[in-house]
Amino acid sequence: MSYKIVVDSCGELPGNLKEDRHFESVPLEIFVDDYHIVDDDTFDQAEFLQRVAKSPNCPKSTCPSPERYMEAFDCEAKHVYAVTLSSQLSGSYNSAQLGRKLYLEEKGEKKIHVFDSKSASVGETVIAMKIQECEKEGLAFEEVVKKVDAFIAELNTSFVLETLETLRKNGRLSNIKAFVANTLNIKPVMAGTAEGTICQIGQARGIVRAVDKMIADLVGKTKRPQEKILAISYCNCPNRAKEAVEKIKKLAKFKDIIVVETAGISSMYASDGGIIIVA
Repeated sequence: MSYKIVVDSCGELPGNLKEDRHFESVPLEIFVDDYHIVDDDTFDQAEFLQRVAKSPNCPKSTCPSPERYMEAFDCEAKHVYAVTLSSQLSGSYNSAQLGRKLYLEEKGEKKIHVFDSKSASVGETVIAMKIQECEKEGLAFEEVVKKVDAFIAELNTSFVLETLETLRKNGRLSNIKAFVANTLNIKPVMAGTAEGTICQIGQARGIVRAVDKMIADLVGKTKRPQEKILAISYCNCPNRAKEAVEKIKKLAKFKDIIVVETAGISSMYASDGGIIIVA
């Protein structure tokens, strides 16, 4: 095996990539009060959402340890790449960098690069797919890193939340603002910044209008859509995702569109009914 791509579990791997031996998912962990969840194939979204709804507290997460990343890097592949959740949102990137350092110190020289996705969820997924595309083209390790860095710089990540409860519970939205927003059915349209933070780019009355606004904004700022894969992840709202796909197809022609269900960490961020779109 000439290359390996390690993705932290905030990046959802479609079924074909889960079965591809070039990929490995390294799980983060979630705590809902005292209940512990490993974000791997055992994750039960329905149970998780029920526990979050019943708890007065915001769920918390922990990133993989450097040793866990080091374990993932310890393989026969000549080129190893890691893709992590934005370093502005999680310690996963720093942990992966420490894992790389540990490996090089203990095991010797190897070509390992850690990408800060500056995104989350399917943002990580499309980055991992871009790495594989470059490797299949036979590019040198350094050229893969250069091309993927440029790809990340152009990546656009947007999402709409159905519920503002997580924002209220973690203190990012006051009880009064949350009450007013819920009463008026106001849904924020959020986006990732170039630095990997999150900002609000708009809002709308009702989830349908908010998703429409998100789609129009994202399609409008995506360069060369015909060369790119658009990815959607959704939390407990499959019909919303299907409708989004149809609306996107009417606005632009992408190379491909993939749709996946949010795993654990993405479900924590998106909350029940949330939808994330990346291009």
